[in-house]
Amino acid sequence: MKHHVVLGTLLMAALGIQAQGTVKIAITGPFTGGSAPMGASMRDGAKLAIAEINAAGGIQVGGKKMKIVAIERDDEAKNERGALIAQELAAMGDLSGVIGTVNTGVCMAGDRHLQEKGITKIITPAAGSASMTQWSKAGVKDLSIFRFAADDGIQTAMVVEEAINRKFTKVAIIYDSTNYGVSGRDDLLDQIRKQGNRLQVVAQEKFNIGDKDMTAQLLRAKAGGAQALLIWGIGPELAAVSNGEAKIGMKAPLIGGWTLSMSNFIDNAGKNGNGTLMPETFIEDPITPKAKAFIEGYHRTFNVGRIPSPVSAAQGYDAVYLFAAAVKQAQSTDTHRIKGALENLKEPVHGVIATWNHPFSKWNPANEQTHEAFRRDQVVMGMVMDGRVVFANAADKARLIKAASGKGK
Repeated sequence: MKHHVVLGTLLMAALGIQAQGTVKIAITGPFTGGSAPMGASMRDGAKLAIAEINAAGGIQVGGKKMKIVAIERDDEAKNERGALIAQELAAMGDLSGVIGTVNTGVCMAGDRHLQEKGITKIITPAAGSASMTQWSKAGVKDLSIFRFAADDGIQTAMVVEEAINRKFTKVAIIYDSTNYGVSGRDDLLDQIRKQGNRLQVVAQEKFNIGDKDMTAQLLRAKAGGAQALLIWGIGPELAAVSNGEAKIGMKAPLIGGWTLSMSNFIDNAGKNGNGTLMPETFIEDPITPKAKAFIEGYHRTFNVGRIPSPVSAAQGYDAVYLFAAAVKQAQSTDTHRIKGALENLKEPVHGVIATWNHPFSKWNPANEQTHEAFRRDQVVMGMVMDGRVVFANAADKARLIKAASGKGK
């Protein structure tokens, strides 16, 4: 036998999956714990897309329709668990790809195992810059990791602009001690410099996952004269900041990452969360027929009146459609061929967030944007108002409607 035994095994596995007529993908994320609103929403958005594709017969590959089969792995937002899951997935010979991961630290811990085997992964919704900059810093020549989220560079630019546009001059930066929080703090400081140092940072305050009392951090921010809090973190601790402000009579609005749109912030902050601002890739508002169908389909399928994390759900949904388009174009379930197709998608993909025209291109280690789908014009500013996230301004809403029609990038 001329071929190496391992290669032969992989080929047999590939033939086996095609014989079964299925495309096997993994969906990973925190489905329990403080990050669960993001993880579960992403998973359920992805499952909604898979159900639609399968109900239509599946993906046309080699003259027949192939159904998508998903396996789910709960990483619990724990870096070490994420690494173990990535090792397990990397060892699967019949896996076409991976969609998911919410937490930047989990990406940092696990994605190298997938990259070593060349397994195609679409990160969503993890937005921490380090998830992708790790590959350019390492000079990786051929990357199988893509991202489908508005990275922190986009988000922090919008946060700083929002503070400047609202005529604030003094701000405090508050961040959690995770990879995501620290990376976000660094990006905020970088953006303040890039935008002419028009904001004076009067305090930089850190908190840990599980902290419930933010009084000390807030008193230091208040003493410095902070007019707004630029905040980067995950989970219910964000609500502790809003509630802590109310307790000490502080009125500085929170402006921060998209995680402020999660249900466990909105519900735990209550009326104290009103006026909180954050960049969003999707707002739960039926502004287009596609958005209306998606929102109603999600509510009906998962028996909810509000999506716990609309951004995560919409990104999970669209990521599946991008992956399916790559499978169809590659005419293969082989993860390496799917990667090549993702880098050069020839047909537009009509998603709920936008119509995606060639969202990725061939990996260039000098430019992470080659494997980043989102650009600034696909992101809008959201605002918490009475238990929901709404558009912070009408112009953003109009732009998204235009983008969804296929007239915007």
